[in-house]
Amino acid sequence: MRLTLAAVGRLKAGAERDLLQRYVQRIAGAGKPVGLGPLTMHEIPESGRKTARERRREEGQALLAKRAGDACLICLDERGTALSSAAFAQFIASLRDRGTPEAVFALGGPDGHCESVRTQADRTIALGPMTLPHGLARVVLAEQLYRVLTILAGHPYHRG
Repeated sequence: MRLTLAAVGRLKAGAERDLLQRYVQRIAGAGKPVGLGPLTMHEIPESGRKTARERRREEGQALLAKRAGDACLICLDERGTALSSAAFAQFIASLRDRGTPEAVFALGGPDGHCESVRTQADRTIALGPMTLPHGLARVVLAEQLYRVLTILAGHPYHRG
C-alpha cells in the first residue's frame, strides 16, 4: 500500500526538512517487507485568498484532489482521535490487509481544514492534544509511519 502525505505549505530547508527526508528514506527501505510505502510527499501551495474560510476551501480542494480512486483519506486534525503507536499500526495494517491501494494523509494549512475535507475523510486522527508547527507535524507523522513499519516487521525500534 502506497503512503502519501499531502500537506499545505512549503517546508523550508533546515533541520525539519532534513529529519523528514531521513524518515522518508527509512520508510522506503523498511516498507517493502511489510507491503507498505514508499512515502510520497505532495506540497500544496498556501492559498492567497483574503478570508480564512476561502483559504480553507481552496486548500481543501487541492488536498482532496490528491486522493485517487479507492485511496483512504486520513485527515490530520486536532479534533481527531489520538492513537497509540500500536493502535496506529493496527489501523494501517488493516487498510493494507483489505487491499487499500493508498493511504493519503491530509495536513491542512495554518487555518486548518475546511468542512469538506473533514466530512470526506475516511478517518480523522490527531497527533496529540498540543498544536504543532506544520513542519514538525510532518516529521512526527513520518516518524510514526516508520514506527508502524517496524512494529509490523517485529523490529526492536518500537519497544513499547
